[in-house]
Amino acid sequence: MIETWRWFGPGDSISLEKIAQAGAKGIVSSLHEVKTGDAWHLDDILERKKLIEKAGLTWSVIESIPVHNDIKTRSGDFKKYIENYKTSVANAGKAGVDTVCYNFMPVVDWTRTNLNYKLPNTSFALRFEMSDFVAYDVFVLERPGAEADYTPEQLEKARVRINGMTEAEILLLEKNVIAGLPGGEGSYSRESIKVAIQEFINLGTERFRNHLFEFLREVIPVAEEHGVKLCIHPDDPPFSLFGLPRVVSTKDDARKIIEAVPSSSNGLTMCAGSFGARADNNLVDIVNSFSDRVYFVHLRNVIRESDGSFYEAEHLNGDTNMVSLIDALLKVEKKHALQIPMRPDHGHLMADEIGAADVKPGYSYTGRLKGLSELRGVIHTLNALDSSR
Repeated sequence: MIETWRWFGPGDSISLEKIAQAGAKGIVSSLHEVKTGDAWHLDDILERKKLIEKAGLTWSVIESIPVHNDIKTRSGDFKKYIENYKTSVANAGKAGVDTVCYNFMPVVDWTRTNLNYKLPNTSFALRFEMSDFVAYDVFVLERPGAEADYTPEQLEKARVRINGMTEAEILLLEKNVIAGLPGGEGSYSRESIKVAIQEFINLGTERFRNHLFEFLREVIPVAEEHGVKLCIHPDDPPFSLFGLPRVVSTKDDARKIIEAVPSSSNGLTMCAGSFGARADNNLVDIVNSFSDRVYFVHLRNVIRESDGSFYEAEHLNGDTNMVSLIDALLKVEKKHALQIPMRPDHGHLMADEIGAADVKPGYSYTGRLKGLSELRGVIHTLNALDSSR
């Protein structure tokens, strides 16, 4: 597997030199300064690629070229934005960056309620707390009809939770949920998010899924022409939030996407943390079922709770058997004679970075360095065992 590292560009507090010191060979990055919906210019891609290569690294994966909400709703200027997306994909191929990770989540990108969940070893993890989310949806946002999406037990737990929160805690929860997290696609106010949510609820799951298929039918031929592989990222978390449709949460969702546009340029990102937040997702089975379409891997682990809550665990210590998953991925590589870029996804906040103002949630240097070293050990061991057989 190709060890990569997510880098947020020249403004990232973690330098390319530090990434090289961590032992990663590839960079996962994006032109974050380009407004969502605008086309990426070839010169800008080449300039960023040159900067990465100057540090002795390779730009392995673009994560991501964001998909404008007008494309997801097929309204407004969606035709213009699709043409811009096709231009961006073509220019990525011309620049020699041949893998593009993207997502098709409505309104909110990856979502957590607590960005500083203290662990027994005093490091901090990202957490999704269901009672906090329900409390926000029902009692703060006051989304029409929200109560119907939850059980009486969830509503009561949320009521107790909101009654025990200070105004400052409520505002922090709101910021965590709707203000946008690193690598996401923007933020909302309390009023604007209600409007956006209702627009997607009105679409329904199948219409929203068909909008994804229509997008792919237009973009995949361009990707094919320029040797680019698109790999969709699963929903995070992989279940409905705010009553919104979700179409990349399960193995069946992945199958529908692959079958809708049967092209080698239409692939998947295996995000172990996202798929792994659902107990009914078998990650090894997903990898084996779509072995020729897994083009990019996020390796992180979660510990799930019965009500849908979860927190991000150590990379080798969670509900996902990481050793079995990596073993399956290595066998896929051998079967198809390829190398899959992987990155240690997220990391605990620890050591001297605790309290630092410039650390992006989930993207600490020390936490990801720890995760990368653990994953590297598993990969080396499995490769050595395979060679000895």
